Amino acid sequence: MKHETDFPIEVVEHPDMGILMPDGCRLSARVWMPTNAEDHPVPVILEHIPYRKRDGTIVRDQFTHPWFAGHGYACIRTDMRGNGESEGLMEDEYLEQELQDACDVIAWAAGQPWCNGNVGMMGISWGGFNGLQVAALRPPALKAVISICSTVDRYGDDIHYKGGCLMLENFGWAANMLSYSSRPPDRALIGDRWKDIWLNRLQNQPWHWSTWMRHQHRDDYWKHGSICEDYSAIQAAVLSIGGWHDGYRNTISHLVENLRAPVKGLVGPWNHKYPHYAGPKPAIGFLQEAKRWWDHWLKGDDTGADADPDYRAWLMDSLAPRRWFDERPGRWIAEREWPSPMIKARALNLGAGGLLTENPEEIEARVSSSAECGSQAGEYFPFAFGDELPAEQSPDDRQSACFDSPVLNEGIDIVGAPRVNMSLRCDKPGAQVVVRLCDLRPDGTSAFITYGMLNLAHRDSHEAPGPVVPGEIFQVEFALDQIAYRLPAGHRLRVAVSTSYWPFVWPSPEVSELTILAGSLALPERPAAQGDECSFEKPVAAPAWHCENLRPASYSRETTTDPGTGIVTTRVQSDFGENRDLDHGLISGSWVKERFDIQPEDPLSAKCHSVWEQAGGRDGQMWRTHAEASMWCDAEHFFSTATLRAFENEELVFERTFDDKVERDLI
Repeated sequence: MKHETDFPIEVVEHPDMGILMPDGCRLSARVWMPTNAEDHPVPVILEHIPYRKRDGTIVRDQFTHPWFAGHGYACIRTDMRGNGESEGLMEDEYLEQELQDACDVIAWAAGQPWCNGNVGMMGISWGGFNGLQVAALRPPALKAVISICSTVDRYGDDIHYKGGCLMLENFGWAANMLSYSSRPPDRALIGDRWKDIWLNRLQNQPWHWSTWMRHQHRDDYWKHGSICEDYSAIQAAVLSIGGWHDGYRNTISHLVENLRAPVKGLVGPWNHKYPHYAGPKPAIGFLQEAKRWWDHWLKGDDTGADADPDYRAWLMDSLAPRRWFDERPGRWIAEREWPSPMIKARALNLGAGGLLTENPEEIEARVSSSAECGSQAGEYFPFAFGDELPAEQSPDDRQSACFDSPVLNEGIDIVGAPRVNMSLRCDKPGAQVVVRLCDLRPDGTSAFITYGMLNLAHRDSHEAPGPVVPGEIFQVEFALDQIAYRLPAGHRLRVAVSTSYWPFVWPSPEVSELTILAGSLALPERPAAQGDECSFEKPVAAPAWHCENLRPASYSRETTTDPGTGIVTTRVQSDFGENRDLDHGLISGSWVKERFDIQPEDPLSAKCHSVWEQAGGRDGQMWRTHAEASMWCDAEHFFSTATLRAFENEELVFERTFDDKVERDLI
């Protein structure tokens, strides 16, 4: 990535611009804009998130916002209520207050003498979510959105539940936010009020797990903020971007297919990061691509952004599986319209003897996976901290019912969302099914392509699920995640079916056995791409964050089995390092340790434990927060405990413990 230092327009930065909300709450914004903006008003780009502009997202902010400002935009990076230097409290994610605050910031910005009246919203993950959610509220000045690594369905395609199965990220994210939002504002900006603000945050810090676990079905809580409830509400132009190595890879297709507003989609081989510095490579000139979008919709320039193909994606080549790739070979494909008339469903059937066949068959394949099946899944959100991608799949394949195609005489370009349809019988009232698509390579390895899952109690509805009748035959149909993957000639395709996927999803309360009586796979096949069908400029960025590294970052992941108890333990440790800002002196650092335990024959033995630490300060006045949380279950309930402690110069100034029990509701 090339770091540019000379911009067409000189930039001025405001590190703490106050924006007063109608109720008197002051939000703190870091703002970059052209020095001559009051004489030549410019559009605004807003990023409205809780992730602390002063020390949280500073790496990516430095890459991105000064560059846009140097090309004729005012960039506003607000800390949401209860975070960073902003006043107030944050009670949950995507609440009406959060979205209204964003609308109020937009109205405020549009009325400033340095703004031309047009505003865009941009963000990744949380900021990608609320950009779409705010667009659905139609604030008049909001003309365009760039939403990266986001979702349209808060229940069905977020970190909480997937296919009605409880994701372990639900617990992990609650522990993360308990820690993340526990940090104080920087006293260099706030002054003597910093500690009062900090203690107020600590005293009102929610344990989000308790809320999220009380909404185990797709109720109104999750429908709020789910764009799929009414795609027509969005009228702003939307550029949706994601990556094949990110958990949010379905959104791009959903938006392009369903929005009536101007919309384009772009998917690369990337993890959960902005595309100009994401991995695996190739990265792209995201800033230039975004500028084309902003120039067209916020400045009225004819950049051709509206005439781009509806859907552009990186078609990945097959590689021997590893926990990380620096680069993912492939090619760019482009679809003028989406869904594409070029993509046809190839029907394959689950056959006797573990074969994948052209003709439908009646079979009787049984599968009852050990509880630890899923150990090769990798992280839901790879951040390139280390070995986070799906590993060689054979250990999970051995715990699954596998159906393999013959060796392919010709390659297949799989582009879209494969769909599975199965006729099943189950011996328990509660169970789950996980389907993986794998690439069986000539070197003997099994490489992950894509996957999907379903809580069988949700086979008919996520809103009103019902238990399975043991022994009764029933049908299920669901989509696997979107993918663009070239399965070459000489390889075989595998469909792997399991009844568990730990530590990705929480297991059902009983060991279950599924009998597969028939099944089919609708494989979205695209005519073979002959080369790149579109291209992008090389990635550029503004100069990097000016900091001193005080502790290097590190990552480790290991899975071990206790020879006495048989308990399988996965440990993940991420040290995000510690740094000192060389411009304003703030020190910041953090680390997390996670542990996942399960006894393979006992799903009720499942337990996860998380420890987070945040630390920082300046001028010899330091603070530290320690958040520790656990989750476990029995057949009828989920349990959790969490403790938050805060220290000033190593003196304990706050401590609170949360304990909760929630009834299992067909999960």
